[in-house]
Amino acid sequence: MMKRFLVTGGAGFIGSAVVRMLVRDTLYQVLVVDKLTYAGNLDSLKPVANNPRYGFECADVADPERMRSIIQAYQPDVIMHLAAESHVDRSIDGPGEFVQTNVIGTYVLLQAALEYWRGLSPERQAAFRFHHVSTDEVFGSLGDEGFFHEEYPYQPTSPYSASKAASDHFVRAWHHTYGLPTLVTNCSNNYGPYHFPEKLIPLVILNALEGKPLPVYGKGENVRDWLYVDDHARALILAAERGLPGETYAIGGHNERRNIDVVRTICALVDELAPDTGIGPREKLITYVVDRPGHDRRYAIDASKIERDLGWRPAETFETGLRKTVEWYLDNREWWERVRSGVYRGERLGIVA
Repeated sequence: MMKRFLVTGGAGFIGSAVVRMLVRDTLYQVLVVDKLTYAGNLDSLKPVANNPRYGFECADVADPERMRSIIQAYQPDVIMHLAAESHVDRSIDGPGEFVQTNVIGTYVLLQAALEYWRGLSPERQAAFRFHHVSTDEVFGSLGDEGFFHEEYPYQPTSPYSASKAASDHFVRAWHHTYGLPTLVTNCSNNYGPYHFPEKLIPLVILNALEGKPLPVYGKGENVRDWLYVDDHARALILAAERGLPGETYAIGGHNERRNIDVVRTICALVDELAPDTGIGPREKLITYVVDRPGHDRRYAIDASKIERDLGWRPAETFETGLRKTVEWYLDNREWWERVRSGVYRGERLGIVA
């Protein structure tokens, strides 16, 4: 069946990976809806920009009239909702934007989708999906043992995770109250090509290339489960195609690493792939800085449900994915130099005075 995907936030890091994969690997039509804030980058969609199955609308998901008109005009089979403010440090500096986009924007989109869905034929109603893409951060912080899973209780600890938790609950409520065929996916930390350089891995790669300090929060003991972005994109498409309404799927990479170990691995890769006698060993650039307020100790995901029900498993190990990521940044200097020359230059965010 020729499906029509509407992808909000499709110019962002994860969204653009989904869009590139949809256009490259399927025959689906794809419409990107993106506000093009600081992290939305049309350069990330250049590989598919000239494809006749791709379209773009610059719009804010919190704008009811625009969402209603775009959805009614495009007539999607799947709305994949990735538009979100997503950086914890930015949420500490300015939580209001996170409430507006992540909570109000999701509500507005749900209302527009519900109105559209009610007007479809029974067959198209049954095939329609509203796929909300969320994060494992809604679950809070793990101790040394255990894993997040689909039934894990919510305990968000940052303005960002609280806003995503609220949006998750709204999506489930619209399914249970109004019958809208929704599904939710919660993923672990993504990394890979086209990643906006405020996040740990791209920031460390670029600072290491430039011989700048490599900031590590606290002692670097915080643990994250790392998921290569193309593995995540493949899981999201599978969930949209085959996921059941009302279900939740947790998506993780089986790659738990302490932050300090991630940074040291990047240093070794950059030393190998881009040796610079003027800089010397990049590990010497590691600089421990004051920890983020309320920094969660550990995240890890049990992804057995999506593996069992949809047949998904990550193709990349952390080592293979990280090497591909470093190589991509070395080969795509123009992309990240354009980003760094604009709204973000690697400054520290999320410091509470």
